[in-house]
Amino acid sequence: MSEAAAGAPLSNWPKVGETIGRTDFGPFSGSHLRRYALVSGDDNPLHLDASAAAAVGLEAPPVHGMLMMSCFEPALRHWRRDIIICRLSGKFLRPVLRDGAISITGRVARAVLEPRPELFLRLMAYGPNGDLAILAEATVRRLEPWPL
Repeated sequence: MSEAAAGAPLSNWPKVGETIGRTDFGPFSGSHLRRYALVSGDDNPLHLDASAAAAVGLEAPPVHGMLMMSCFEPALRHWRRDIIICRLSGKFLRPVLRDGAISITGRVARAVLEPRPELFLRLMAYGPNGDLAILAEATVRRLEPWPL
């Protein structure tokens, strides 16, 4: 894992193909889902009520997609402290159900130094059974120190 500091030389800037190590999140309990619903305003019963989930064929309520998407930022900060996310998008492929967890990994698909250091990342979030739950892409830039 690289722990480059902001303003460090670009000699340690990631190269195409470099992997982003696994970071685990969860399990996401019913309490987590209720708290997320409260702060996000996403109180869709599908995420909170087992009978609503059962009505659409799920064994338990699914974890909110945006709750799982929010895990990409700390996973990337765990990998490198010298980046900031400029763009993040994801495609939800499989639900992760209540009490499940996710593991986030990825790789550098494109690395640019000029005019400003930037990376294009392919990211994956895997559910508890190793199924790909989210396929995501992020553009990150080098975190520049604030001018004094």
